[in-house]
Amino acid sequence: MDFLSLISQNILSPAILFFALGLIAGLLKSDLEVPDSISRYLSLYLMMAIGFKGGVAIANTASFNGEILLAIGAGLIFGFLQPFLGYGLLKLTTRIDNPTAAAVAAHYGSISIVTFATAAAFLSTNDTVYAGYIVAIVALMEAPAILSGLFIAHRTAPETSSHTQEEQKLTREIFTNGAILLMSGAFLIGWITGPAGMQKIEGFIDTPFQGILCLFLLDMGLVVAKNVHHLRNFTIPLALFGIYMPLIGACIGLGASWVIGLDVGTGTLFTVLCASASYIAVPAAMRLALPEAKAAIYIPLSLAITFPFNVTLGIPLYFAGAKALLGGQ
Repeated sequence: MDFLSLISQNILSPAILFFALGLIAGLLKSDLEVPDSISRYLSLYLMMAIGFKGGVAIANTASFNGEILLAIGAGLIFGFLQPFLGYGLLKLTTRIDNPTAAAVAAHYGSISIVTFATAAAFLSTNDTVYAGYIVAIVALMEAPAILSGLFIAHRTAPETSSHTQEEQKLTREIFTNGAILLMSGAFLIGWITGPAGMQKIEGFIDTPFQGILCLFLLDMGLVVAKNVHHLRNFTIPLALFGIYMPLIGACIGLGASWVIGLDVGTGTLFTVLCASASYIAVPAAMRLALPEAKAAIYIPLSLAITFPFNVTLGIPLYFAGAKALLGGQ
């Protein structure tokens, strides 16, 4: 299957079409909405399902080998270092202030769990398996990017280093973040209970996944539409950053996947993690610990530019790259 076929297949998939429906409804100012309580439930379900299925897959793995340790280590290192690369590119190509550039950079060192879920569904559609331990990397890549972003801000804008109390609170919130805690806990439960546990709840964890993902992406389309108006204030170099930064991350992710020796499915998901940008955990952290940064820049950039790019064009592109580079591994 060539790249154009992969793009067509992805764009015409139910999940992406529901995302487009939400985006169109939002732009048309429709009264269509997903209640906050339902939206939260959908998010909790996706975290639980992804974590549990990853744990079950690990239960079928004989032991932690060098590949697993290298992949986890690469994810952590990438989460720490990518914000520095992003910050340098932003300062080279745009005129945004230092705290905002640091906050934006932190978003691009972190991950988007919804992009990951969409990529996992894409792999399932293409009958491509992946290693369950990749879920552990998802859970570990949030904190390093946040810490790097704050370090950059404090070094380049010393006035931001006065939020000691807020950062102490942030440290606690990083390690008690509900989504990460649920995903990690479900991962461990799936690992402990294994295939027997999956057999008991498969009708809840596996069968409804695609439908719930569609409903969640409908909600995401509505959310993206609400942030589109901010893009009018973006400069072209700033908007382009939301496209080329994920592509740079994808190249790094594919290269690391090749060095480690990952299979096509696992390499695709690792690449997606390296190419995605957070729009949930990191914005919450930046609002708390870096209030000087402009939320009207970093939220629309990751949510209204990078997220749509990744879920429509990025995922099939990264999959095609993984097939070309890792297909013979």
